[in-house]
Amino acid sequence: MQDALIRLTDHWAGHGCLITQPMNTEVGAGTLNPATALRVLGPEPWRVAYVEPSVRPDDARYGDNPNRLQTHTQFQVILKPEPGDAQQLYLGSLEALGIDLRAHDVRFVEDDWASPALGAWGLGWEVWLDGLEITQFTYFQQSGGLTLDPVAVELTYGMERIIMALQGVSHFKDIVYAPGISYGEAFGQAEYEMSRYYLDDADIGTVRELFEAYAAEARRMLDARLPVPAHSYVLKCSQAFNVLDARGAIGTTERARAFARMRRLAHDVAGLWVERRAELEHPLGDVSTRPAEPFDPAAVLYPEIFAPGIFALEIGVEELPPHEVGRTLDHVAAELTAGLEEAGLLGDGHEVHGYATPRRVIVTVQGVEPHEPDTEQVVKGPRLSAAFDAEGNPTKALQGFARGQGVDPAEVGTVSVGGGEYAGLIRPIKGRPAARVLAELLPRIVEGLRAEKNMRWNAPGLSFARPIRWLLALLDEYEVPFEVAGMQAGRITHVHRTATTSDVSIPDAGALVPALRAHGIEPAVERRRSQIVETAGTLAGGAGGAIDFPGERSLVEEIVNLVEEPVPILGSFDDSYLELPEEILTTVMKKHQRYLPVREAGGAGRLLPYFVTVANGDCDHIAVRAGNEAVLRARYEDAAFFFQQDLRSTPEEIGRGLDRLTFTEKLGSMADRAGRIRAIAAGLAERIELGEAEAAVLRRAGELAKFDLASSMVIELSGLSGTMAREYARRAGEDEAVAQALYDMELPRSAGDALPSGVPGALLALADRLDLLAGLFAVGSVPSGSSDPFGLRRAALGLTAILRGTDRLGALTVEDGLAVAARHQPVEVTGEAAAEAARFVARRLEQALLDDGHPIAVVRAVLPHAGSPAYAERAAADLGKLVNDERFLRLTAALQRVLRIVPEGTAAGYDPDLFQEAAERRLHEVFTQVREALPERAPLPEFTEAALPLAHPIDQYFDDVMVMADDPALRANRLGFLASVRDLVGGVLDWPQIA
Repeated sequence: MQDALIRLTDHWAGHGCLITQPMNTEVGAGTLNPATALRVLGPEPWRVAYVEPSVRPDDARYGDNPNRLQTHTQFQVILKPEPGDAQQLYLGSLEALGIDLRAHDVRFVEDDWASPALGAWGLGWEVWLDGLEITQFTYFQQSGGLTLDPVAVELTYGMERIIMALQGVSHFKDIVYAPGISYGEAFGQAEYEMSRYYLDDADIGTVRELFEAYAAEARRMLDARLPVPAHSYVLKCSQAFNVLDARGAIGTTERARAFARMRRLAHDVAGLWVERRAELEHPLGDVSTRPAEPFDPAAVLYPEIFAPGIFALEIGVEELPPHEVGRTLDHVAAELTAGLEEAGLLGDGHEVHGYATPRRVIVTVQGVEPHEPDTEQVVKGPRLSAAFDAEGNPTKALQGFARGQGVDPAEVGTVSVGGGEYAGLIRPIKGRPAARVLAELLPRIVEGLRAEKNMRWNAPGLSFARPIRWLLALLDEYEVPFEVAGMQAGRITHVHRTATTSDVSIPDAGALVPALRAHGIEPAVERRRSQIVETAGTLAGGAGGAIDFPGERSLVEEIVNLVEEPVPILGSFDDSYLELPEEILTTVMKKHQRYLPVREAGGAGRLLPYFVTVANGDCDHIAVRAGNEAVLRARYEDAAFFFQQDLRSTPEEIGRGLDRLTFTEKLGSMADRAGRIRAIAAGLAERIELGEAEAAVLRRAGELAKFDLASSMVIELSGLSGTMAREYARRAGEDEAVAQALYDMELPRSAGDALPSGVPGALLALADRLDLLAGLFAVGSVPSGSSDPFGLRRAALGLTAILRGTDRLGALTVEDGLAVAARHQPVEVTGEAAAEAARFVARRLEQALLDDGHPIAVVRAVLPHAGSPAYAERAAADLGKLVNDERFLRLTAALQRVLRIVPEGTAAGYDPDLFQEAAERRLHEVFTQVREALPERAPLPEFTEAALPLAHPIDQYFDDVMVMADDPALRANRLGFLASVRDLVGGVLDWPQIA
């Protein structure tokens, strides 16, 4: 390990990095060292590398866990400004460590980083070596709440992980640290004793005093305008907090206040550092982003083609998040197609093809016309009446117009514009060459790229999911000249980074896709998918099993967009791990490692001790298999450790830890939230009939609600919440129905997921989601854009799904549920907040019904019933049939006449004695009969049968009765009567939607 640290140091020193020293106080990560936290701020250039012992008290395990240490070693690199080739520089550092990039599977896997306490965030990746996360690679965007300009690259190497993989050892203690000395021999005693201190022996009172003293001293240093010592004391403050947290001494309110205090200090330190460097006139210089030199399209010679041709666009990027790959392709293809259509450049029989991988988005168009169609331009001059005098000679107005247009007045004719006659010219406009049109269109497409989360890099004016690094644009054999943010388009594409020559020149547009395939890259999404399914299925079959591809559809789609050249490899693990609950094993495989689990033949049977990983490109299968197996073994060892640790406690004992988990500052701890869920579920249960046994299950499950969130396993693998509650409850001897209710309360986890299997679990699941909605809307924590940190959209969808799918809960309404939840919140839930939450749920229901295939007009027509999702769903199904029923259409047409004529706000009420026409009395007679016969909240078919007798009398009414009579009293009476008809049917549907 010592040699590896020296090699990394030499590598980065050779690339211009200053080699500095670790921070002289405890830090949780190399990011907190002032060489990063402060130096990434401001406009000065900065390249630095250093080793950082990173101290995390909560990871203390007495040295027993093979992969967890309270002090682990990071190697930190900052490149500011980002150099444009940071990935290549990084891969060079792996080669310096002796890693053969051609033999191993090295991948950049999406992992966005944020530290709210520091006001810092960035986008980037985990770097995987044969499935093992070895480095955090981040484009820093903000620090201390300040936007960074220029953007810096941060590389954080996890040294113990890297060396364990290189040396093939399974416990950190067995690492050879230096010749003849193991890691355990060098640091084992310190690891044990510091674990003892953090977990058992730290004096809580003393550490609290230290926290207060450090925070006060940090503030004093800020007041003295000394950001460096202030930062040092913020770090000491953070370490004291972490020690208290590891000792279980931080409550919810204290946690929120401490975080807010440290965040303010960190922000103030950052701001003061920037001020001080400005006062010192930025001694290292100013490399903040400058606008790119303007590109003048008029100064370019554009190539021409003389027959319909092929165009190819490739936008080369650093590895995109998987979910952005297809989305980006769709956007680029749509924008390019629309632009070419608008220009008239798409000929008959044209074809548009899209391709996308994590590193490139390609659109090819066959049948691009050589030029835009020729057009004519009408140039309007003076009015015809003002163009000639009485003798027919050109006036000064006409002469001036002709002079301005460079023509003789005799050449000016007559044009019609807007119905008027004018002197003017009709000029033929020759269509621009296709290359010129493309050169103006393509920059707009590239500059308009956006993702759910966007970042900046050293390309002024661009913002996208990951950096754009190259542009290829070919029209037949010609380059289409354009430039974006200083990047010039050309004919060079980039293949695998491990290729002997990664830059490849493409001769013509039609050769791009074949050239990529010749270098092992499959740009077509559907082909990569087929390769994965076919090869992985064959490998699983060879091991006597199968893969549940329908069940793993979302995982397969993610894998498809993680690789450019899929290479499935079969791996195995010791079957002793099958003694762990299956959900633990599959969660680790799928969520953490993106492995496809192998099951007994048929694909949905018992789990087998095999998996399929998909490498990116040709590699040493034996080495990659061994690496991935080692990673999975380590993760399963971690899981077994946590599982056994949790089993030492009862569910009640585990649940006591909920006090330490903060929900939100204003809404308390997770223990507070669990208590509210219990109370809300009990309140909902009063509105339905529960049997004695069900009530007992609800009561006991409510007492244990959310307890597993405090378990070691769920803290490590949050996706197992509910699953572990059921497992631990069973093992603790709880009734099976209680265990199942604890599992059910987390369902559904996503759209289309299973619903709770029993009423007690369904009530707890409803209570969970209602608590989220009522509480968070009350404190203003509502989703905005793509930001939904508390999963309120998912909660609302789950709420409507449960109410739609659980017959016995059909009588419960969203509004009633929110009212119950509001009574148990620690803050006031105003009427407007509750109404906003209900509208939010209605919008989710609307989308769910549309996703189910109901027409948009039908869905919007039934939205008045959004508070009763089950009724709304039935109404949508019924209405979908009735819209083609002649009798219903007749009734609808009649009712629309009523609804259109009655002014908004007209109150219902009338005096039958004022009726003058027979049609009035007849409609009133039928109206009275229908009103008495119509059941409350009748299904639409039943409503149609009951209300259909109104249709003819309404039509006759409008034929015979002047509603807007001159007599005010008569007019008001007639409108009041029609308003009564309106009110009778108004709540059934939003009738105008189906007009």
